[in-house]
Amino acid sequence: MIGFILRRFVLMFFTLVVMSMLSFTVIQLPPGDLITKYIQDLETGDGSFGLSAGGAWAGGTEATIAQAEYLRAYYGMDQPYYIRYLKWISGFPKLEFGHSFLKRGTSSGQSVKVTEIIQDRLWMTMILTGVTILFTFLVSFPIGIYSAVRHNSIGDYTTTFIGFIGISVPDFLLAVVLMFIFFAYLNQPVGGLFSGEMEYKPWSFAKVLDLLQHLIIPVIVLGTSGTAGLIRVLRNNLLDELQKPYVVTAHGKGLSYWRVIMKYPVRVAVNPMISGIGSLLPSLIGGSVIVSVILNLPTIGPLLLQAVQRQDTYTGGFLILLLGLLTVIGVLISDIMLVVVDPRIRMWDTD
Repeated sequence: MIGFILRRFVLMFFTLVVMSMLSFTVIQLPPGDLITKYIQDLETGDGSFGLSAGGAWAGGTEATIAQAEYLRAYYGMDQPYYIRYLKWISGFPKLEFGHSFLKRGTSSGQSVKVTEIIQDRLWMTMILTGVTILFTFLVSFPIGIYSAVRHNSIGDYTTTFIGFIGISVPDFLLAVVLMFIFFAYLNQPVGGLFSGEMEYKPWSFAKVLDLLQHLIIPVIVLGTSGTAGLIRVLRNNLLDELQKPYVVTAHGKGLSYWRVIMKYPVRVAVNPMISGIGSLLPSLIGGSVIVSVILNLPTIGPLLLQAVQRQDTYTGGFLILLLGLLTVIGVLISDIMLVVVDPRIRMWDTD
């Protein structure tokens, strides 16, 4: 078991190194760079993009080639790719991920550290993702078992029909419908993760309750498709297991019906659900961009979109790497859980 985990950690390290190279490269693939976008904003008079070199050109002055070259030298963008990459990656052990040029609601126009611009959004994203995963498994597990055990019943047909709807309906459409229902009929708060009077207050029991109220719509929207998919996976796998001879043998030994179901077929049928954790984490974070915009959620999805549009190398590269890291962590967690749940994997690892 320990050897299995150590091998996974070594593989995880080399995977992250490759991912860091790819993420740093991908964000620079579009033509032009951050300075190109800045020069375009100067020419069009767009002040939404704050970038300055010690206050030298913070406003709408005439853009020139000399200014662009100065800014590239000032921010180190004229250096070779590998030098910029090594400088960026060398700051990771110190939790320094470079500087972001996305404005952070200030008028200074100066760059800020990536950690400063993402820290609040990252915490809110992790809270939302954690609650959504909990919702997904708590709902899909009992419904999937019930649907398989009561195969071809009215309850099975009902859950199957609802599951198909959950998979088919786009997240953004479900978000709009739920916002209307909660606002018009239930008089519940919609949009954001906090009420206006609670957003900037220190954490308290009242603020936690306010957060939980605002989490209802995002969790349902983000968790519906994943829940419906996991229900189908668990139902189909459990149906296959229930038809195998060892289940009939266990019943023949006099064991209770539900003890047989939970002890043997379910333990095997949940393996695909556990394996799905690796893809569930990044899909919830990176795939919620449109939903986050509609619901006005302070998550990292819209920030990643903005960084890619602005070609903010360090912010975009780190967020892409973060999605890869979550995938690797999810796969590691699922591998460990599979070893714990399924003894056959432990036997193969020993061999």
